[in-house]
Amino acid sequence: MSKEVILIVGANGQLGTVLSQKLQQIYGNSHVITSDLFKKNDSEPNFITLDATDFKAVEDVVLKNKITQIYHLAAILSAKGEQNPLATWSLNMKTLFNVLEVSRLHKIQKVFFPSSIAVFGHNIDKENTLQYSNLTPTTVYGMSKVAGENWIHYYYQKYGLDVRSLRYPGVIGYQSLPGGGTTDYAVDIYHKAIINEVFECFLAPKTTLPMMYMDDVIRATIELMEAPKENISVRTSYNIAGISFSPEEIAQSIKEFYPDFKIKYNPDFRQAIADSWPKIINDSEARKDWNWKPAFDLKLMTKTMIKNLK
Repeated sequence: MSKEVILIVGANGQLGTVLSQKLQQIYGNSHVITSDLFKKNDSEPNFITLDATDFKAVEDVVLKNKITQIYHLAAILSAKGEQNPLATWSLNMKTLFNVLEVSRLHKIQKVFFPSSIAVFGHNIDKENTLQYSNLTPTTVYGMSKVAGENWIHYYYQKYGLDVRSLRYPGVIGYQSLPGGGTTDYAVDIYHKAIINEVFECFLAPKTTLPMMYMDDVIRATIELMEAPKENISVRTSYNIAGISFSPEEIAQSIKEFYPDFKIKYNPDFRQAIADSWPKIINDSEARKDWNWKPAFDLKLMTKTMIKNLK
């Protein structure tokens, strides 16, 4: 029986929903505590209502449940964040500080913090974005992730806290609806395709962005967290890559299954965000340090998404 007891903060989100289930499979339901502001359904085992902006509440959960690892997933995402920048900064940073401080004070063994391709800005090589590229983001969400990367590096250097992180690309999965990100069109498009609706895309047809299918995202996260400590050379956040494609390319892959599928383009404020992000991520450090390799290409992802959504 595993001695680990894992707390997932922000378990209701797109990533948290699937990651919780996978960790429960690996460690057992009794060893994985899920938490968020509200309970999504009554079937969730070991769920705790938790406001992660409340330091004492986070500390109480950690002590009461003898937590050994924390996955901190709570955040306001890129597009939604631009609608209320100050609230986004406040929530994203305060929740992170609470998790880091509780982890430091109570000697949590490992912490996971998700970063994002939103940390990058215009002054990068977009066709081959390297691990140590310049980080000058164009969104408050991206700013909070850059700050977060620096803070987790600080806690590792100063206190020896083992915090690990991935710069997620756009995450695509069938298990939940989009949650307010700029890459969310690549989830919504499949939902529209299977009900034979015209999809209105908020990005231009040739806007290429890095994406990753949910199975690869979950596997990358767990592989990173299970890697030996001495293998982890990046203590800010690892570049991680899966697939890069544009709206017209994903639409074409859907037409292999739904020949009459239609898409129209109506770019909005999210176009400027997407234009500031990389097209192709170089993740050679992740491949070298803990043998990362994605399994899904665009064709396999489309086939899997349609099969599960149907």
